[in-house]
Amino acid sequence: MDPATLAKLLSPEGRALLAELPPYSAAGALALSTALHARGVDPDLLAAALTQSRLRARGAAKLGTRAAGMLFTPAGLEQATRLGVAQVHARRYAAAGSRLVADLGCGLGGDALALSELGVPVLAVEADATTAALAAENLRPFPSAVVRHGDALALDLPAEGVDAVFADPARRSGGRRIFDPTAYAPPLDAVLALRRQVPDLGVKVAPGIPYSALPADAHAQWVSVAGDVVEAGLWFGGLAPEGPGRSALVLAGERAAVLTERGDAEGAHEPGAPARAGAVRPPGQVLYEPDGAVIRAGLVARVAELLGAGLLSPDIAYLTGDSLVPTPFATAYRVLDQFPFALKPLRAYLRARDVGAVTIKKRGTAVEPEQLRRQLALKGSRPATIVLSRVAGRHSVLVVEPV
Repeated sequence: MDPATLAKLLSPEGRALLAELPPYSAAGALALSTALHARGVDPDLLAAALTQSRLRARGAAKLGTRAAGMLFTPAGLEQATRLGVAQVHARRYAAAGSRLVADLGCGLGGDALALSELGVPVLAVEADATTAALAAENLRPFPSAVVRHGDALALDLPAEGVDAVFADPARRSGGRRIFDPTAYAPPLDAVLALRRQVPDLGVKVAPGIPYSALPADAHAQWVSVAGDVVEAGLWFGGLAPEGPGRSALVLAGERAAVLTERGDAEGAHEPGAPARAGAVRPPGQVLYEPDGAVIRAGLVARVAELLGAGLLSPDIAYLTGDSLVPTPFATAYRVLDQFPFALKPLRAYLRARDVGAVTIKKRGTAVEPEQLRRQLALKGSRPATIVLSRVAGRHSVLVVEPV
């Protein structure tokens, strides 16, 4: 968005137009555009407003009803923190008693908004001028939130009275994700160096961050939302009451459950009989698929202890046991059958049971689900779920059903 168009969008006329627009509808977008154009609405303003309407509709998946009153850029929305996760972040700062949080690389202001809603003052800094202007607009309802356009690392934190920092370095370039922490903007090492000024530091990083990049004094927490691993966070000082280590935060609707390396798992149910960590056992009556955040945090063995379960195969994140133990940290399936994997026997098995739609889950095998689905050529009327993995060193099929 060029500065002139941005100015039109933020003008009283632009705000009025945004408030007038109905909820976005792809089917009705052309008719709406034609009607507003015929009314004499400035073409650049009209295009910008309709783009915002479309982005607000997309943003609802991350930000809920708040998206309807926010302004976005496509890139900013892509990297924006989900509302539920931002609220978890904000609670760390509130619990630590933070008096002024510097939100460095604030993007469109999602995390600053969550902090402001808890009454935590925020100094938000953003290097991109357009994004900073949109963040300021998004944070207008909160006088305690200030947005600056500038270099986040140039801020004199102690002089500003900042006693806690949240940093969200850019992890995309040219539309591509950046996996190397040294290639973040700014680089992760430069962000971590801020601890010398302000010990209470939180950094949002990619969930695929290598363990070798984790500082020894960090509490690293991987976060999943409705089964999708969305980020990892590094927490230091008073923002990490758990102390150094790793944890997994699993969010599903209003439910939040935390699994740590030691101690009790918040939100977990009563554990089953403990299993030796890493123990491998034959398939039992129940198969557990650990949540992705649990896997990324390296806590599969911890879940096995809670469930009284064992590994289906070494180095493969499937667990199995003889009794069902409800848990937020894994999806449970009832095991119906098990046999070695081969195309013809599998096809015959499924056809004999009138299966027409098959859900294929896999770990530890090179089989491509879509290719296998075509090869099976099923035409039945019933659904089925199969799991392809290794059992006792052999490629195997487990026929399962969700519990």
